[in-house]
Amino acid sequence: MTDGLDVRIAQELVDRARKEGVSLAGPGGLLSQITKTVPEAALNAEMDEHLGYSKGDPTVGGDGNHRNGRSQNTVHTDVGSVRIDVPRDRKSEFEPVMVPKHSRRVEGFDESIISLYARGLTTGEIQKHLSEIYDMEVSRELISKITAGLSAK
Repeated sequence: MTDGLDVRIAQELVDRARKEGVSLAGPGGLLSQITKTVPEAALNAEMDEHLGYSKGDPTVGGDGNHRNGRSQNTVHTDVGSVRIDVPRDRKSEFEPVMVPKHSRRVEGFDESIISLYARGLTTGEIQKHLSEIYDMEVSRELISKITAGLSAK
């Protein structure tokens, strides 16, 4: 185990992906699938906590709130855009923390852009980098908005 990651398990995933013809990066690749699975698992755990019971278990309490399907949300991550299923509750009281409502970027995305900007890359170069490396189309305007606070400092 290295920093909480079992390297053997990671290697098994990579080997299996290669064997099954799944690319490691890009849309539908192993990284995208993992990046989709992690926030979805966290959101489901948040919903369990919010409702007070796990999916499939009998409801707890009589307030009438329960799971009520899912909505899809496309979020931008360090490995590209990923479409995730966000659980809903009947009373619309669920406020996810992992991927907040109306969020379009997962934690760490802005920091990546700021890091590239701090290294002297232009908005166009950052846009090209994100497109080539992460297969993510991001506008120069968004990059400018993210980095705007740095110019004033």
